[in-house]
Amino acid sequence: MTKIKTARTFLTFLTTDQSELLLEYRLTNRAHLSPWEPSRSNDFYTQASCKQQIIMQLKNLEQGAGYCFAALSPNKEEIIGLCNFNNVVHGVFQACHLGYSVAENYQGKGYMKEVVSAGINHMFDEVGLHRIMANYIPDNHRSAALLRKLGFEEEGRARSYLKIAGKWQDHILTSRINPAHSEER
Repeated sequence: MTKIKTARTFLTFLTTDQSELLLEYRLTNRAHLSPWEPSRSNDFYTQASCKQQIIMQLKNLEQGAGYCFAALSPNKEEIIGLCNFNNVVHGVFQACHLGYSVAENYQGKGYMKEVVSAGINHMFDEVGLHRIMANYIPDNHRSAALLRKLGFEEEGRARSYLKIAGKWQDHILTSRINPAHSEER
């Protein structure tokens, strides 16, 4: 199974025996992440839910439909952040959507740039994708800055795009094209 070492983290796909780690991440960062995520029921914050999500992620991985990385601390006892490449479409599109989150204790320290950059490299170099799309709520200035630093270009604004924090919200649409494919245009 894929494991990627970054300067300060270890990216891997969680297994069901790590569901307690995911639950701890969710519980510890519940308030911190709630403005940027869909509304969650209390069932979401259970070990059974975490285990079920990991099973689904591993199934998507096996089918090539999703690559959900957990960025673990060097001792592998804590999740620093999550970096997900979902809705992977092969064929003539060769693209996916990027999602990510960072633990409150680690925000503002460059971890997400490190983690997401490593994930993007994997998706371009190993999976062979052509395009990665990432969208953010206009008020999420940290995500806007991160995506700019990672080379994502703004493509537009989608009105009432996703229901986040209990309400339909506009999103800024961005993408990054695999630089190895720039010659093929």
